[in-house]
Amino acid sequence: MTENFSLDTLKNKFNNDKRFKTITYVVGGLLVLVLAGLAYYQFIWKSTNDKSKDAYWKGLNYASKDSTAVAITELTKAKKKYDGYIGGEIAQFVLARQFMAKGEFKKALKELDETKLEGTFLESMRIGLMADCHSELKEYKKAVEKYVEASDADDNEFTTPMYLFKAGLNSEKTKEFKKAAEYYTKVRDEYPTYANQIAVDKYVARASGKALK
Repeated sequence: MTENFSLDTLKNKFNNDKRFKTITYVVGGLLVLVLAGLAYYQFIWKSTNDKSKDAYWKGLNYASKDSTAVAITELTKAKKKYDGYIGGEIAQFVLARQFMAKGEFKKALKELDETKLEGTFLESMRIGLMADCHSELKEYKKAVEKYVEASDADDNEFTTPMYLFKAGLNSEKTKEFKKAAEYYTKVRDEYPTYANQIAVDKYVARASGKALK
């Protein structure tokens, strides 16, 4: 009895209350969108995303054998087929690295700029490779910006000091010796394991000396 009364009440309110009718349509529409989105994720996107994770292995295999031209062909196919999925983004990342191997740094930059790897351990490396490209193109100031960004993207004992050190080297290229000394000093003081491998003290001394002139 209560259920019938409630249903009748809702019907009357829906038919006679325009505001309630509008709200009902909006909420109903949103519910449909949410359900459609969940269905897409569960049955289409998730399935395709899982398949995409294997898409770049073929190209990566060729890349590991220095078959750059074939690797580029395979990775381009994977990128186009799975654009927006994890495997497609990784394929694009590896593709950019192959363009770098060919000395085509502008092409590599374009691919890296379009690659979406946020939230993965590859993100700092993506930014670092962009910095490498700028450095190879003699765009040293832009390279420094990207190296610093890469060093901040994922603080660890390997990539962070490496990118800071490269930031120092590129700062010297633009005669910003004070900044270079700061980057080298940070590597020395905060990442001693890496600093010892490259004998960073001599770089600190060199940049500091030039900064005083």
